[in-house]
Amino acid sequence: MKNTSLCYIEKDGAYLMMHRTKKRSDENEGKWIGIGGRFEEGESPEECAAREIYEETGLSVRDLRCRAIVTFVSDEWGTEYMHLFTAVSDTDAVTDCDEGELQWIRKADVPSLNVWEGDRIFLKLLSEDRDFFLLKLIYSKDKLTAAFLDGKKMQLDL
Repeated sequence: MKNTSLCYIEKDGAYLMMHRTKKRSDENEGKWIGIGGRFEEGESPEECAAREIYEETGLSVRDLRCRAIVTFVSDEWGTEYMHLFTAVSDTDAVTDCDEGELQWIRKADVPSLNVWEGDRIFLKLLSEDRDFFLLKLIYSKDKLTAAFLDGKKMQLDL
């Protein structure tokens, strides 16, 4: 089981997104995701988020806020606990990233990108400024088969 952080950095009504195009054997290959990665030994979730943000973008952010814990269960990739954050950037200047292409995307346009099906669920919850939540997403291959919000099964539009 792995622990990761993922942050949606906001500026002027947009999120900084990464199009995962550069890394080999990438479970997120071809997808658009927020900024984040795996915990290093001894890191807290917020330390991991801040480190990954700086390493992947060169940004120092403010208002880093933990919004959720998302449990991913996958028959291909195992189980992952993802600590979901939002933050704010005062600049849109980012460095090159060796894992993908960085681009500022209007928040309203993000769900129409090639994102994981489950990401659309938590992006909607973030847009509603929902308080802290727990979300469990179950995948078979790359297909979302079940979702649970705060322990209650959600109806999927499959």
